[in-house]
Amino acid sequence: MLPIARKNKIKEMILEKKSVTVSELTSIFQVTEETIRRDLKQLEDEGFLNRTYGGAYISEGVQNDVDVTIREFVHVEGKRKIASKCLSYIKNGDSIFLDASTTSLVIASMLKELKITVVTNSIKVVSTLMDNPNIRLVIIGGTLAHSSLSNLGRNAEYNMKYYFFDTAFISCRSISMQHGITDSNEQQAGIRKLAAEHANNVFLVADYTKFDKTSFASICGFDLIDTVVIDEKLNDDWHTFLQDHNVSLIECE
Repeated sequence: MLPIARKNKIKEMILEKKSVTVSELTSIFQVTEETIRRDLKQLEDEGFLNRTYGGAYISEGVQNDVDVTIREFVHVEGKRKIASKCLSYIKNGDSIFLDASTTSLVIASMLKELKITVVTNSIKVVSTLMDNPNIRLVIIGGTLAHSSLSNLGRNAEYNMKYYFFDTAFISCRSISMQHGITDSNEQQAGIRKLAAEHANNVFLVADYTKFDKTSFASICGFDLIDTVVIDEKLNDDWHTFLQDHNVSLIECE
């Protein structure tokens, strides 16, 4: 296949899937990883996609459900700042919910000494915490979604109804003044909504790229959110909006 034809095919794939990995592209096109990385670099230079460790992704589209193996390497420093700040709001004896976001995964990696109960539907969070003797780990069952490595669906939502939390840490795909908190995956949105409804304190953890956008499925309005934690400073309009909706704001500058 000619390079231009291969790049056009990569464009078609990423428009459909929103993310691709180098390994899957090398398998499909039977070329070296170096060749695929060169293709992705050229497509990034054209402004078509964003490269990250092991693959590439695009941010556009209301149903943009980027694979978790790609998301882990996007805005890494911002997620660390957010997770570090969230840690100060968790104390021994708490019961917390961590969703299937990569920010929750970073929070999980920082739970070293705390003796708490963690409820999660994320397989990656489970893998991170399963050997920690201080953590009482409760796993939400359901149907495994491979793109997020999380348990979703009717059984997962049924399980969620039996648990309540001191604090829930949830993320999203997009945040809008007009449409509230939204997600690209409606099943993920359902789990996050239940977590927010069942928590005494709800922290929305989100990097700056998610604001002023709308995705496919509604999670909830700002009435269910107690605190927004973001890695950068928001503009004055957002400060006023969140204050008017009685939502605390933590900016991890």
